[in-house]
Amino acid sequence: MRVLVTGHRGYIGPHLVGLLKEAGHEVVGCDLDLFAGCGWEPMPPPDREIIRDVRSLTPRDLDGFDCVMHLAAISNDPMGDLDPEITRSINAGGSIGLARAAKAAGVPRFLFSSSCSIYGQAEGRPLAEEDALNPVSVYAESKIVAEEGIAPLADADFSPVYLRNATAYGHSPMLRIDLVVNNLLGCAVAKGDIRIVSDGTPWRPLIHCKDIARAFVAFLEAPRGTIHNQRVNVGGDAENYRVRDIAAIVQRLVPGTGLVYTGEVGKDPRDYRVDFARLGRLLPDFQLEYTLAAGMEELLARYRAHGFSSRDFDGDQFVRLRTLRHRLDRVTGGLQATTP
Repeated sequence: MRVLVTGHRGYIGPHLVGLLKEAGHEVVGCDLDLFAGCGWEPMPPPDREIIRDVRSLTPRDLDGFDCVMHLAAISNDPMGDLDPEITRSINAGGSIGLARAAKAAGVPRFLFSSSCSIYGQAEGRPLAEEDALNPVSVYAESKIVAEEGIAPLADADFSPVYLRNATAYGHSPMLRIDLVVNNLLGCAVAKGDIRIVSDGTPWRPLIHCKDIARAFVAFLEAPRGTIHNQRVNVGGDAENYRVRDIAAIVQRLVPGTGLVYTGEVGKDPRDYRVDFARLGRLLPDFQLEYTLAAGMEELLARYRAHGFSSRDFDGDQFVRLRTLRHRLDRVTGGLQATTP
């Protein structure tokens, strides 16, 4: 099949491009390349690249594709809060506009990268797709608006799916350390301690970034009738952890590491567990490749192989917010392109 991957130069994109190529698909990548220079390993190349803002794509650009996999976004809470209007324009308006263009071009399948962060704050049982949403950030709100704007486009010829991914972690050629697992492990390697800015009690559903990419491939290959217009939590029931549980694994992997609760944010409002039963029902053959411990062991080996240091931890290369702040003024014109 011929597949367009937006955000192919991001954290998940290199894994997805590689897996699609291995499966024999033709892959075109579209990315603004906002984080050029932030990678630390070579990325699998797509068959063709489009270096553009996804909001400028037209039906003509999308003609002939069998699927659009839409990863491109302002991709976490701190970046989303940096400029809320740009976040809404890209993550919500841009995603809805891209879906409309894909439908107009006759693209039969549209896989949207949503997020479990839309559940926001919840107590009690793990949350399923039909449960109430309680977003606590502009980023999460933008994902909800995008889902709600794309859903009415579904019909007999256009089949969207909304992959509500758990919190990503793990090794990628485009490493990020502004993610809770990668950050705690990176801090231990670079500085010899673990610094938790909350009280350590919040729950997070976690998933390796490559498993997110594997899920996209599985949804590409799934029967249309099984997944049509479905909202699906992507992760594993056993992969819900408290932040302090992550710290405990770090201490086991990096002996002698100290643990410091800085308490800067008190109790983090993002506190939720997620139910992934629907994923198992829809795709019974799909299983996560990584447990949290295995993914952290792999990442630790990469940190050590690269000589990851305090300079890396404190620098801009692996923290998207720092890079974005430095580049935002320069690229503002590009970011404010009109949504099609």
